Amino acid sequence: MDILGYSGSGWLPFTIYLFLLTFLSWRSKTKVEPPVFTFLIQAAILVALLMHGLQLHDSVFAAQGFVFGFAQDLSLIAWVGLAFYWFQSWFLPIASLRWMVLFFALLCSALPMLFPGTIISPAAVSDPWFKGHFIVATIAVGLLTLAAMHAILMTVQDRALHRQLAIAPIGRSAHWLEDLPPLMTMESLLFNLLYVGFALLSLTVFSGLLFSQTLFGKPLVFDHKTIFALLSWFLFGSLLIARWSVGLRGRVALRWVLSAYTALLLAYAGSRFVLEVILQRA
Repeated sequence: MDILGYSGSGWLPFTIYLFLLTFLSWRSKTKVEPPVFTFLIQAAILVALLMHGLQLHDSVFAAQGFVFGFAQDLSLIAWVGLAFYWFQSWFLPIASLRWMVLFFALLCSALPMLFPGTIISPAAVSDPWFKGHFIVATIAVGLLTLAAMHAILMTVQDRALHRQLAIAPIGRSAHWLEDLPPLMTMESLLFNLLYVGFALLSLTVFSGLLFSQTLFGKPLVFDHKTIFALLSWFLFGSLLIARWSVGLRGRVALRWVLSAYTALLLAYAGSRFVLEVILQRA
């Protein structure tokens, strides 16, 4: 089977992710991870990232032109999120995010096989402005995806602490909760992700607003994608302002992060999903 350049090898990243998750599930019965085991897992994730990255490049920047859709968008978001996780995990205690980012990458790596996307613009491949906007946008959304996963993990941790599961663990879920850093440390890591992600999102949103004709070949249109992108930017910005001014934190901040990310996902992958799958339009 070959759809817009895809072949059977396109399933290789999915296969590697599936193997990693299966192996980690089997190994999770052992609480302590030897350094050699951690290194091998990191090496395997790097191989998966390389295969996934090659698959994405060949499918998005195809010979026919710039091929894109909600499936490619989600796959790119998952790839960037996993890449940031892989890099940061060498320096920060975020191993508990590994399951979440790998599972997200597993699901999203398969989507382009099922939904091949459409040719957006044959000239986009050679347009440096469009490529720059596309790359920055993908990095921004991928980084904020990792922040959203981090917020979900913090929500679970917060609820577990309130139920005293971390003090008297029962069942399998409490073991990985015990290995998490304190909530204060987790919150600091979360906002570090948000600062960088918001800066890149701002560059993405305003480059799109100011250079719409150059980037997309049409004047700015305030459609649902633009509205959700601006809403997400406003929510993330308001959250950071509240953090600086009144020290906003805790459950309110976590809900704020997830609400802003939902709007962001609707702006990018969501708008393409509606067009391609529900409305059957390119």
